[in-house]
Amino acid sequence: MNFMEKNNKNFKLTFDKSDIKHDNIVQWTNCPQMKKSINLETKMKDDNLFKRYKDIIILGFIAILIGVIVGAFDTLFGKVLLYVTSIREVYAMWLIPFLSIVGLVIVFMYDRYGKNSIKGMSLVFEAGHGEADEIPIRLIPLVTVSTWLTHLFGGSAGREGVAIQIGATVAHGVGQGVNIDNENSTKILLVAGMAAGFSGLFQTPIAAVFFAIEVLTVGVLEHNALFPTLIASFAASFISHILGLEKFSVNLVDEITFDWMIAIKIVILGIAFGIIGGLFADALQLVKNIFKKLFKSPGSKIFIVGVIISVFSLILHMGRYSGLGTNLISECFYGEIYSYDFIMKTLFTVVTIAAGFQGGEVTPLFSIGASAGVLMASLIGLPVPLVAALGYASVFGSATNTLIAPMFIGAEVFGFEYMPYFFVTCMLAYIFNGNKSIYPLQKK
Repeated sequence: MNFMEKNNKNFKLTFDKSDIKHDNIVQWTNCPQMKKSINLETKMKDDNLFKRYKDIIILGFIAILIGVIVGAFDTLFGKVLLYVTSIREVYAMWLIPFLSIVGLVIVFMYDRYGKNSIKGMSLVFEAGHGEADEIPIRLIPLVTVSTWLTHLFGGSAGREGVAIQIGATVAHGVGQGVNIDNENSTKILLVAGMAAGFSGLFQTPIAAVFFAIEVLTVGVLEHNALFPTLIASFAASFISHILGLEKFSVNLVDEITFDWMIAIKIVILGIAFGIIGGLFADALQLVKNIFKKLFKSPGSKIFIVGVIISVFSLILHMGRYSGLGTNLISECFYGEIYSYDFIMKTLFTVVTIAAGFQGGEVTPLFSIGASAGVLMASLIGLPVPLVAALGYASVFGSATNTLIAPMFIGAEVFGFEYMPYFFVTCMLAYIFNGNKSIYPLQKK
């Protein structure tokens, strides 16, 4: 090998194929300049690896703190919500008629103190996509109190929106307050906070991890956030559990022999649940657009629609479709469901959220899916509890446009031995939901 033709500051390296021999290569790599270059490159790789591990460990410790804080907040929110729900169930006739008045109170609070907090989940998505620099702390008391009021006076709404907003707000604030030499640290902690909020409320930590890392962008997993998200999720679930927040779970006892006929039925269920979830997301956006055209101000919208909700809530089974829908979920497994329950719950939830009342959609989606499952079980000839459980998970997944999280929701609530059934139905629901989502800022 020949080193030559040095010209000013440049030099040219030439060699012939015949020169490439073991001894020559050893001699070439032993030259001082080459050794220095190799050592420098190795050191840079080691430094980068060390920095990566250091960042992971630091973010992991911060995730523990986020999980503890969010788990405690979730417990307070969840326990008070259960308490106000029990009050409404006893005094429905006295409370539901005042839903429209409470709606004006909610609008006033957000107008006076909320500023951009009124965006709610959309603000979380904006922060997750790097389009918003701040999630204000005032969002937590506003969304918490307004959700309690919505449920106390008969609105049909969920609770996960509050929990996720709490988790995201806490985590985003912590992320901006710590000095980590990682440009993605704020987003990573935001995702971890979202998982902590979901997990602390439902105590399904595995599902919460996947929900948080896949919900921001369809088909993209935020894998950089996986480790702190896992830690925050389990920490929040553990804290809410030891603080006494109850977890909903059902032990299924149905045993079915899997054959080609059962497979066809499961496929039909998955497609049907996907369509139901997609229609829910479509209906929510449609009604929001209609209300936007009909009403000139948020106050008139929430007041007039609140009156309508109150009237029909009392007429139709005295508040059966108010609140979370946990009453319907219990009826699916331990009581009696009407064939139109899932339709009524869909309508009440869509109208409540579109009017501007606070809460979320996930728990109502659980009840809609389970109620639809009861009806479909009688039509398709499968055990009612099993099909209700499949609907519980699949409709949630199709409406949120998520794939993996609903599979683990089903497994963590109803038992991992039924995971193959949840896998098939949730996958088909995801495929046949029309790429719709209840989250308008979810990137696709």
